[in-house]
Amino acid sequence: MKANRYLAILVLLGSAAWIATGEFASVGSAADSTSEAPAAETASAPSGDEAKSLQTVGVAVIPQIMHARSIKISGVTQADKQTTVTARAGGIIGELLVEQGDRVNEGDVIAKIAPEGRDAALRSAQQALEQAQAQADATNALVKKGTLPKLQGDSVMSALRAAESQVEAAQAEIDKLDVIAPYDGVIDELSIEKGASVGANAPVALLIALDPIIGVGEVNESDLGVAKVGEDADLRLVSGETVTGTIRYISRSAQAATRTYTVEVEVPNPDLAIPAGMTTEVILRGEPVLSTPVPRSVVALNDNGELGVRTVNDNDEVEFHPIDIVDDSTGALILGGIPKGARVIVAGQNFVGDGVKVHPVEADSETIRKLVEEAAAGAI
Repeated sequence: MKANRYLAILVLLGSAAWIATGEFASVGSAADSTSEAPAAETASAPSGDEAKSLQTVGVAVIPQIMHARSIKISGVTQADKQTTVTARAGGIIGELLVEQGDRVNEGDVIAKIAPEGRDAALRSAQQALEQAQAQADATNALVKKGTLPKLQGDSVMSALRAAESQVEAAQAEIDKLDVIAPYDGVIDELSIEKGASVGANAPVALLIALDPIIGVGEVNESDLGVAKVGEDADLRLVSGETVTGTIRYISRSAQAATRTYTVEVEVPNPDLAIPAGMTTEVILRGEPVLSTPVPRSVVALNDNGELGVRTVNDNDEVEFHPIDIVDDSTGALILGGIPKGARVIVAGQNFVGDGVKVHPVEADSETIRKLVEEAAAGAI
């Protein structure tokens, strides 16, 4: 952005330098008599009544840049994921394995509910399974020998499968006693303490995932075309730090009340330095286009009410160029639609009409160079 500021300063200081030389004294009025002009100017300037009618304007050839339009919107940081982890079974909290603020990984146990007889039920089911297995083995051996009918063998196999189901059910009840983290994250809140009684589906902890952190804002419908999923975007935090991320989502349905669209920017946050809920400025950038930075005072209106800038062509005639405002978020206006190498009227543009012949005076390049160097040194 410094480059844009320097170019805007160049134009402003160029205008000031030109005025300081005295050449701009007649901007918007008839030119001075040819006797006061330098010899070179006198030789090329019109004579007689035509010379007296020409108006003097200040012009400058403004360097063009590739600039990406930026849209700044108010936003807030949000966790990538947020889940209230609940107990899957009722009982007494026998173990609490985390504290508020702890980082956990997917599959980590947050808390354990006391078994209260569930482990005994599992052992009983396992013993019944062992007995059913032994009975099935013995019966099947006799069936193969033809001592027992096949129907009796089918019966013991059904009993075996029922015993297996009982073990699985008892094991599932045991598994429900562990409160498990569903993904990597941070324990932001704990809703229970060791020894507390909880019911099934009771909240145990609030788990949030902060890597990546998500910047969320609302973009106006007129600026919706600037943002595209997958493009880079910035978040400017309240600390003044700016971090870069990627646009991951743009809603396709406007908020009914504001007619704005939700935009989400995903920013890497491996050290979890950026918390959720922080006020931020979301900065979206469009595709870079060839643009010209100019001071706001250069912009003028033509007879049709169009916004644009006036330039002087090779015949010293005024031309009007409608402009596209690429960016107005900087100190200067960043404009599209100005021809490359055009002599932009930076002083006196409101006193001349389109197609009128004028007396253009260019700012001294050496003076501008020195002023720009001084301005740049002071801005760094």
